[in-house]
Amino acid sequence: MAGSDGRDEVRGVRVGLADVRRLEDVVAELRSLDYRYGGGACGAAVESRLPAAAALLEGVAKAGVLARLCTVVADLYNLAGWTNFDQDRPAAALAAFERALELAIRAENDDLQANVRYRIGRLHLHYGAVDAALEEFAQGREAALLAHSKLAQAILSANQAWAYAMKADVTGALTYLRRAREEFAEAEEREPSPWAAFFGPTDMAAMVGTVHGELAQMVDIRHGRDGIPALADAIGGYGRGMTRSRSLTLIWLATVHALDGDLDVATAVGEEAIELAIALRSPRTRQRLRTLSAAARRFSGNADAREIVDRVDDLGHSGR
Repeated sequence: MAGSDGRDEVRGVRVGLADVRRLEDVVAELRSLDYRYGGGACGAAVESRLPAAAALLEGVAKAGVLARLCTVVADLYNLAGWTNFDQDRPAAALAAFERALELAIRAENDDLQANVRYRIGRLHLHYGAVDAALEEFAQGREAALLAHSKLAQAILSANQAWAYAMKADVTGALTYLRRAREEFAEAEEREPSPWAAFFGPTDMAAMVGTVHGELAQMVDIRHGRDGIPALADAIGGYGRGMTRSRSLTLIWLATVHALDGDLDVATAVGEEAIELAIALRSPRTRQRLRTLSAAARRFSGNADAREIVDRVDDLGHSGR
C-alpha cells in the first residue's frame, strides 16, 4: 500500500533528466514569487512540493542525473527554509535548511552548501545571534573555496562584514566588505547558480549600504553617510521582480537619514518602504522597520519623526 507521501509509488521507478528539469523550473518559478511578493505568497506552494520532490530520490536514476536531482531537491528545501524565515518561522526554517545541507552534501555540491550556510547565517543575524551567524558564514566560506566560486565567496564576505558591523567592529566590517568587493569583481563571467543569481551589482551595492548603515547605528552616523550612495544605487537597480529587496534597502536608507536628523527625507523614503512592506507577505520585512522606528524615536519632539514612529506602529498593530 502506498504511503501518504507518495514514496512507494516511485520506489524503483526510473527518474530521468526531464523529471529533474521540470522540478528545476518549478523551483525557479517559486523563487521568483518569493523575491517579488514575499515568503507568505509562495511558502505553502513550496511546502506542498516537498514530499513528491523528496520521493523522486527513491527512484532509479543514473549517477549524473542523481547528483542533479539531489541538488534541485536540496535547493527546494533551501527555498523552503528561506520562505519560512521570511514568515518568522525560525524553527521550521532551520529544519528545512538542515535537510538542504544533507542533500547538498550527498550531491557533492559545495556551491549549494555555501549558499545554505549563508542563509542559515542570515537567519541567525536577523534574530541577533551574531556569533552563530559568523560560524555559519565561516563554514560557508570553506564550502565556497572548495567550489572555486568567487561569487559565493563574495556573498559570504559581505555578510561577514554585516555581522562584524553588528558587533560594532569597524575594522572587521570594513575589511570583509573590501574583500567582498574584490571577490565580486573577480567573479567569473559565467551564469551563476540559481540560488546565487540574485547577487549582482545591485545586491552588492545594497550590502555595502547595509554594512555602513549598521555601523551608523552601532558606532557613528558618519558611516551611514558613506553608505548613502550605495543604497541609492541599489534602490535604483531593483526592478519590480525584487520588491522585498527594494523595500529592505529603502528601510536602510530611511534609517540612515533618520539617524542623521534628515527627518523630512527619512519620512519620504520611509513612506515608500512602508507601502511596499504592506504589499509584501513578509513579516521579516515589517520587523526590519523597527530599525527605522528606533532611529526616529531619537527625535521624539519632531513631527516628521513622530509620523514615522506612528506609521510603523500602525503597521505592527494591523498584523498585516
